[in-house]
Amino acid sequence: MLKVENLHVGYGQIEVLHGISFNVEENEIVAILGANGAGKSTLIKTIIGWLKPRMGEIYFDEEPIQLLPPWQRVAKGIALVPETGRIFRDLSVEDNLRLGAYLHNDMVIKEQFQAVYELFPVLADRRKQVAKTLSGGEQQMLAIGRAMMSKPRILLVDEVSMGLMPILVKRVLQVIGELKNHHVSVLLVEQNAFEALKIVDRAYVLESGHLVLEGNPEELRENPKVKAAYLGG
Repeated sequence: MLKVENLHVGYGQIEVLHGISFNVEENEIVAILGANGAGKSTLIKTIIGWLKPRMGEIYFDEEPIQLLPPWQRVAKGIALVPETGRIFRDLSVEDNLRLGAYLHNDMVIKEQFQAVYELFPVLADRRKQVAKTLSGGEQQMLAIGRAMMSKPRILLVDEVSMGLMPILVKRVLQVIGELKNHHVSVLLVEQNAFEALKIVDRAYVLESGHLVLEGNPEELRENPKVKAAYLGG
């Protein structure tokens, strides 16, 4: 579905990603784990089209997309939940969601509203509420819901746990884990390896712009390096 091959990305003279290669299959949840500064957000920004790679290819359904603008990638079925959500704070919940569906007709918008409200009943209850009055966890749910309104086939999620209380991190990640039931794949970049490994099918570890480990959750939980760096072991 999504394939990244030999991706090099940088800012000015500084290269941040050094030949990254990985894939996400249909109906799969994959995590990219790593500490602050590892290059996780740079990777997500490159896949969605905010950054241009210096070298390498990004394929979606075997078609190269690295030269396409972000809106064309969204039209193909790629959606982004950016770091800290970045909702439209002065708009209502409903208007925030509707903005995520700008490429679709009224029938699809109605279907996606129903799907989002099933995932997040609290958003249905607060649909007329101004977004900035929501709690931090509800704002993160709104950001995910807005991305879901584009009817994506794959969701790129950037640091969903940042700034949330632990109980809300568990709830938000639980919902992300349920997206496979809606036939949506997920690429999750996350510092909270402990919680992320509970919901993913596979994970990679990114260190200083290099992918250094890959495996299923059980393998990575038992890896001494992952235990020491990310799981407190």
